Amino acid sequence: MEFADQTAPDLARIEEMAYAARDALPAPWAEAAASVVIRVEEVADPAMLAELEMDDPFELTGLYDGIPLTQKSVMDQPEGPDQIWLFRRAILDEWADRGNVTLGELVTHVLIHEFAHHFGWSDDDIASVDRWWE
Repeated sequence: MEFADQTAPDLARIEEMAYAARDALPAPWAEAAASVVIRVEEVADPAMLAELEMDDPFELTGLYDGIPLTQKSVMDQPEGPDQIWLFRRAILDEWADRGNVTLGELVTHVLIHEFAHHFGWSDDDIASVDRWWE
């Protein structure tokens, strides 16, 4: 393979990978995930980082923004659709650092982690079944 002509995947390609991963979810998760908007940006904006008390945008690969299904009520007045944010530059940085997974695997992992928050799982719940970062 000739690498001199290769470029990093752009926002659209990362988004394609994310939607393909969402479309591959099995029932019953697929139905619950279908209404979540996936957004891909270069890095998290300063307001997001400030809200999370983070300084380095390269430490945030993804973020769930919404009300988890376990907390939703018919009384809720949604301000917008639930969203999952993926951050291209942070994902590419993580991918390069790891060197032992494909980019598609990493995008899928980050997306599924954020969907777990949508389904109502805490970070501790996710860590108990997903040892990815070890």
